[in-house]
Amino acid sequence: MLDFLVLYSSNTGNTKMVATSVFNAIPGTAKELCDFKDFHYDREAKIYFVGFWTNRGSCDISVLNLLSSLHGKKVALFGTCGMGNTTAYFHAVAGNVAAFIPEDCEYLGSFLCQGRMPAQILSKYKILKKQNPAEGTFIDQMIATFSEASTHPDENDLIDAQNFVGTILNRCGGAL
Repeated sequence: MLDFLVLYSSNTGNTKMVATSVFNAIPGTAKELCDFKDFHYDREAKIYFVGFWTNRGSCDISVLNLLSSLHGKKVALFGTCGMGNTTAYFHAVAGNVAAFIPEDCEYLGSFLCQGRMPAQILSKYKILKKQNPAEGTFIDQMIATFSEASTHPDENDLIDAQNFVGTILNRCGGAL
């Protein structure tokens, strides 16, 4: 059994970047980094760092399935959000995902940061603006958020992810 398993689902590469940063911050060699696409449920760990990209305020089904299958484990969440860059939004998304962690697990906390969105999202916003001129201000805000997200996750986000790992390890007292 591993001490740490860092699992991630990444749609655009953002969450993979954060997962790599999380993995690199974990000391020792009894750890593994794995994309959900390559994960087989025969791997077990004492602490799971589970990463996801945000999809409509939650995560994709592969993450929900894994979380629901864990029992008696320590679980920390991390993820990326294209449309949100507020503590309140990150907290809400983490709560939506954490709701799928079974009660016999120990939820250790979460880290979320902004992530760049695919170019087709910007195209969609521009079409919406043309089709709905009355919603122009709201759509302009969405376009501004798209632009802001284009540089994330950045170096500060990756450092924050590593600091999150330190917080989790301290919370566990170094004892697994």
